[in-house]
Amino acid sequence: MSLLAFGVNHATAPVELRERISFVEDTVPETLTDLTRERGVAEAAILSTCNRTEIYCHLDQPTDPSLLHWLSDHHGLQHEQLRPFVYLHQDEYAVKHVLRVASGLDSMVLGEPQVLGQLKHAYQIAVNAGSIGKYLSRLFQHSFRVAKEIRSSTMIGAHPVSVAFAAVRLAQQIFGDLSTRTALLIGAGETIELAARHLRENGLERMIIANRTVERSQKLAQEFSAYAIPLADIPSHLAEADIVFSSTASQLPILGKGAIERAIKTRKHRPMFMVDIAVPRDIEPEAGELKDIYLYTVDDLKDVIQENLRNRKQAAVQAGEIINIQVLEFMDWLNSLDAVSTICALREQANDIHEDTLIDARRKLRAGANPEKVIQELSNSLTNRIIHQPTAQLRLAGTEGRKELLLAAQELFNLKLENPHKKSDK
Repeated sequence: MSLLAFGVNHATAPVELRERISFVEDTVPETLTDLTRERGVAEAAILSTCNRTEIYCHLDQPTDPSLLHWLSDHHGLQHEQLRPFVYLHQDEYAVKHVLRVASGLDSMVLGEPQVLGQLKHAYQIAVNAGSIGKYLSRLFQHSFRVAKEIRSSTMIGAHPVSVAFAAVRLAQQIFGDLSTRTALLIGAGETIELAARHLRENGLERMIIANRTVERSQKLAQEFSAYAIPLADIPSHLAEADIVFSSTASQLPILGKGAIERAIKTRKHRPMFMVDIAVPRDIEPEAGELKDIYLYTVDDLKDVIQENLRNRKQAAVQAGEIINIQVLEFMDWLNSLDAVSTICALREQANDIHEDTLIDARRKLRAGANPEKVIQELSNSLTNRIIHQPTAQLRLAGTEGRKELLLAAQELFNLKLENPHKKSDK
């Protein structure tokens, strides 16, 4: 029996290769069925994101399922094309790897929380596909619990290290509760999409999305129940915005100081938090001189991010210590399963002896035998039959000089032996 974690990630393989071996979600259930037909693979799950493709397996026999060959064949690659980029972790190292992935310690952005949701989703797909059993189920559930413990007992998630997340966190510091605020997001690229996601996760409900291509802003607006407008309509909506994030590819400023000053007057000098993530800048720098305007640039956020990254690295050390302890806990459970099968076999053997002896005793009682004598014979028979095989094995061990088995029996049965060389007092 063995656990495996196998695959590639952002640190071991270029994006061109990661793209070629990624799995489309709709095909994963069928792929898992195919994988569990491989020799020795009893359970399997697949995690496939833009940064990693990993396969988690429980093997029910000591065999090499040749996952490298399976993965390369599945995606139409030569084995040697894939071999230099893959890693394979086994048993306690596989457990440690999964815990690190769940906790964000193996991510491109240290400590990011998104991968935990992706791992939970991969687990659910495998459960629905019927490719998860007690070993991987226990491993995934353990990893979810450990990730939660690390989030609650360390500061690894308290320091934003993405531009969008840092911007949202700064907005919270200025306004506190975001639920009653309105955000104007200018642009519709990845950074703006991520900012929208973070804002929604932190309770903000009203968003206006402006973009040069209205179709793109409408698509993003639909995802977040926002209101889409063209860039030309920004001046008429600017005064509504408590928060403004801008990230476009424009070569000229989108927002000038004059337009912002007019918006502030309309707002009766209620503060406005603005983040200019674009290079070249979308917001005229002079706008930062206005009263009640809090204007941050991407360089300002980088300083915040670098400081937060240092803090995350310190928290990651604590998280690593927690993971080391939790790996041992999981392996203790895993190793205990070996004892369970032995205990079950021992109990079954003892129950067979019990039933046979009891049947014999009842037969004698029905034949009219003396009950006291039957009980005595029952007791003697049970004792002799239960200790017969162990006694024979211990005698053989003594003859063969296998002292380790004798010592193990003494510990197993808690035997207190008198010193055979001690002189009698008599």
